[in-house]
Amino acid sequence: MRKGFYTLLAAQFLSALADNALLFAAIALLQQMHAPNWHKPLLLQFFVISYIVLAPFVGSFADALPKGRVMFISNGIKFMGSLAMILGMPPLYAYGIVGIGAAAYSPAKYGILTELLPPEKLVSANAWMEGSTVIAIILGAIIGGKMANIDPHGAIIAITALYLVAAGFNLFIPKLPIDHTIPKKNLFYILRDFYSSFIALWRDPQGQVSLSVTTLFWGAGATLRLVVITWAGVALSLGLDHATQLTATVALGVALGSVIAARYITLENSVKVLPAGIVMGMLVIAMVLVTDWHFAAILLFTIGILSGFFVVPLNALLQHRGHLLIGAGHSIAVQNFNENLGILILSGAYTLMVKANLQINHIVVIFGLFVIISMSMINRLYRRQM
Repeated sequence: MRKGFYTLLAAQFLSALADNALLFAAIALLQQMHAPNWHKPLLLQFFVISYIVLAPFVGSFADALPKGRVMFISNGIKFMGSLAMILGMPPLYAYGIVGIGAAAYSPAKYGILTELLPPEKLVSANAWMEGSTVIAIILGAIIGGKMANIDPHGAIIAITALYLVAAGFNLFIPKLPIDHTIPKKNLFYILRDFYSSFIALWRDPQGQVSLSVTTLFWGAGATLRLVVITWAGVALSLGLDHATQLTATVALGVALGSVIAARYITLENSVKVLPAGIVMGMLVIAMVLVTDWHFAAILLFTIGILSGFFVVPLNALLQHRGHLLIGAGHSIAVQNFNENLGILILSGAYTLMVKANLQINHIVVIFGLFVIISMSMINRLYRRQM
């Protein structure tokens, strides 16, 4: 790996750590404010809406400037959102501002991989990126949950400072030649350009399968974190601080699954991991049978391993096809649009089920069945294209 890759990795880790810690600090703040329970999953929706609304623009933005500079600006926006939460802005709105920064950050952090590294290094680089992100999720959940359990406001102040440190690392990311800039900058052209990129990626056979899987994975994965917190409280009688530690076992499993994928799966045979997603859905349903936190941790860790094993190769394949077809920044913007639309839909469905007072075990079963059916359909689509 080139030296600049590890600077990128450090910047990504710190920013992701702050994002995840802030989520749990915001949840604790909502509890302190005695907000309705369905406001907790709504936090995630306020965060991801920016990914969907800004998708036509952030890809062009990422491709129009050196991506290290884009990441620096994006971290500045995250800092402002976190600061707004300290100053009294409602957590839903403040976390929404952080979401704007995250939406702009993502095409740059993943898009730079295809500019910095050759194609044969992409699966390995993605494993490193996913591994560092997963560690950030683990530490963010633990640190954010524990600090927020003591003092939500103090936790948010520490997180705000972390965004500044991440921005400092962004300044040392190598400045690479600008790739795939758009010839016009008017609104109509940018929207049409995004639509063309969207269609190009969905019409590509490999892009179609990998985009379907990553959309499902991130939508299901983000919602599962919220489901586990509620389920752990009901089935295992765990508080927020211990429930967040349980969600960290999923992330730890994803890290191990990413390492296994990087070791044994190449870009050429990346789609062969699809059956792992079906097994993952089955294990999600098995959660309803668990009443001991030790077994819960083992089960969630296994779910994480399967998740990391099948998503990392397909993520790398999607980046490779996107870079060839439409450019790195455009590709990640289209990917983010689809993935966060998946998060919005699944977390929205979860929000409605919570608001309707549906039992958490019923929600878990519905969630698992959805994953099984969706992955089976994607697997069938791939076999038809062979």
